[in-house]
Amino acid sequence: MSIFAGKTLMITGGTGSFGNVVLNRFLDTDIGEIRIFSRDEKKQDDMRHEFQAKMPQAADKIKFFIGDVRDPQSVKNAMHGVDYIFHAAALKQVPSCEFFPIEAVKTNVFGTENVLTAAIENGVKTVICLSTDKAAYPVNAMGTSKAMMEKVIVAKSRTVSPEQTKICCTRYGNVMCSRGSVIPLWIDQIRAGHPITITEPKMTRFIMSLEEAVDLVLFAFQNGVSGDILVQKAPACTIETLAKAVTGLFAPGHEIKVIGIRHGEKMYETLLTNEECAHAIDLGNFYRVPCDKRDLNYDKYFKVGDTSRNVLTEFNSNNTELLTVEQVQEKLKALSYIQEELASFGKA
Repeated sequence: MSIFAGKTLMITGGTGSFGNVVLNRFLDTDIGEIRIFSRDEKKQDDMRHEFQAKMPQAADKIKFFIGDVRDPQSVKNAMHGVDYIFHAAALKQVPSCEFFPIEAVKTNVFGTENVLTAAIENGVKTVICLSTDKAAYPVNAMGTSKAMMEKVIVAKSRTVSPEQTKICCTRYGNVMCSRGSVIPLWIDQIRAGHPITITEPKMTRFIMSLEEAVDLVLFAFQNGVSGDILVQKAPACTIETLAKAVTGLFAPGHEIKVIGIRHGEKMYETLLTNEECAHAIDLGNFYRVPCDKRDLNYDKYFKVGDTSRNVLTEFNSNNTELLTVEQVQEKLKALSYIQEELASFGKA
């Protein structure tokens, strides 16, 4: 019997890549119900038909709710009887958030507030929210909105007993082959006979699989303390290395064209800031950043203070393990999406 036995799990933004992996992993277990909450009825219908065909014996465990995290009432309407929530709904594309920053705020900040408020009111036991490395030292609208989202999560955790509702946040880097990510774009460009386009060869990014993203959320679910931000010690690679890994698998020698950095992009990403390192806890394959438990009465800190500090320093995609082309290819070949695409190229 698992910790999810007979329980109801709700996934906001559940028709996305993350929701699909959660369904694949949990649907055919002893979980009671998985509730998909999202605003796109077409994607919900596609998901319904896909899992009816793929897992007919368990597909009736999926329940679909049309709604938008921006609308508090639609969130509340879907929350009755929910035990746990994975909050994945977000605006994630850096350029579109640059052009429409208020839209990013509405979804990523106010939407998170709505989900957490409804969860507390309905007695949900655990909420795990998904954030991004772009929230650390943010320079773009997407990262800034996610940084504010994290502040909402931590602040909200202070308002409720963890025995009533535990609220944690996970922060991770680029998820390979997720919807809207660069690898599917490159494969389409190769298929069309066009050069694959990269922004800046020396740019580095953390890389992880969707399965690893779910592992991080489950680690937070089982090990996190309310108010925590949890980070996985992910490896990274340069964009040039990633591009060579993809072309090496699908079309060795294929042209790679450099087009320059897009709106709001950084040369490297950070998963743990220097400031967070001051009190982060090393958990082996993960870091745990505890909630700052101080209150607003700062008078006592003028007299006492706290001089202790960890020896950890900023954890970013330049100082983590940098993978080679061959190592990246090994990670790619383990992904079902890549296996299916290689088969379509006659390279299985």
